[in-house]
Amino acid sequence: MVSCSFYHVAMAKPSFFKAEQPMAPDLSPDRTFYRGGAASPRRDLVFVVNPRGANGRTGKEWKRLLPFLRSRLGTDCNICESMTSGPSHAIDITREAIREGADAVIAVGGDGTFHEVVNGFFWAGKPVTTNHDREAAHSTALGLIPMGTGSDFARTFGWKNNPHEAIERIAKGLRSRIDVGVISRESGESHYFINVADIHLSAKAGYCASRYKRFGNLCYVIGALQAFIGHSNQDLKIKVDEGEWEIYSQVTALCIGNAKFFGGGMKITPNADPCSGNFEVVILQDFKWYDFIFKLHKLYNGTHLSVKNVTSRSVHSIEVEEISGSGSIYVQSDGEHLGFLPRKFCILPAAIEMIC
Repeated sequence: MVSCSFYHVAMAKPSFFKAEQPMAPDLSPDRTFYRGGAASPRRDLVFVVNPRGANGRTGKEWKRLLPFLRSRLGTDCNICESMTSGPSHAIDITREAIREGADAVIAVGGDGTFHEVVNGFFWAGKPVTTNHDREAAHSTALGLIPMGTGSDFARTFGWKNNPHEAIERIAKGLRSRIDVGVISRESGESHYFINVADIHLSAKAGYCASRYKRFGNLCYVIGALQAFIGHSNQDLKIKVDEGEWEIYSQVTALCIGNAKFFGGGMKITPNADPCSGNFEVVILQDFKWYDFIFKLHKLYNGTHLSVKNVTSRSVHSIEVEEISGSGSIYVQSDGEHLGFLPRKFCILPAAIEMIC
């Protein structure tokens, strides 16, 4: 087995290439990073691990995976292990890694960890860049080792929750530019998403489901049942691609897909493609609770676009406002609760280079 380098970063304000914890005893003596423009002959791969993901299963699986990771990648790569300590920590770790010139930042966990890493590629409305002088062609790539409850983004590429397969993809190093969505409002910071953003019932269901992650994929069923309590369809104002405002009556859910799946495998935006430069927007209108029971199989296999009161369209941007003024229509992206309407959603074509 080839010995390779790694260290832990698990602090509120990460100092990326200066670990506060002791380095592992098997550090290679020739280990160098991008400091002051001095280029390393080896790729610096930063693995952002949420040890509490999937009820602690992610942390346990990661420990078992490390020997294979070192033997497979250690010859050509500096392996840097960064354990998250709480919400938003993965964002800070990612930004610091990019500024220090990492070759790739790889999220280890579920959609929540992946979502935070994606947001770490941006700061103050702009992509994060390296602090050092590097070739103009250099950019930090995004990677994923899916280990979470849903792993919905991975489904779009046909990837399984198989970390060994993910490491083989990383070893090959093939990259492709993918789109990222950005969500904004009149006040507050922009928020980024890579999978699906959604509004109203589905977003409320996701918010409820987040409290039952200990039950695995069953949390989505529990969340949906809770979301139906007190739910009422709402009229929404929608503006597509800076056009005129349109009224959509009795909207049950509105989903904006950069990729295809959400909610633990539901193929909600079946025509979405993260390399297309467009969102797919799917709108469900005037659905009753029993509609979901009888049509749930269509939502999972992606054939619901032929159902009455379901519409789909391809867009570059979409603004959504409620008409009632209740301020209670939920918004989420990649399973993360973002608050309530109004919001604007825009596509950033080819915004990130991803290991695929």
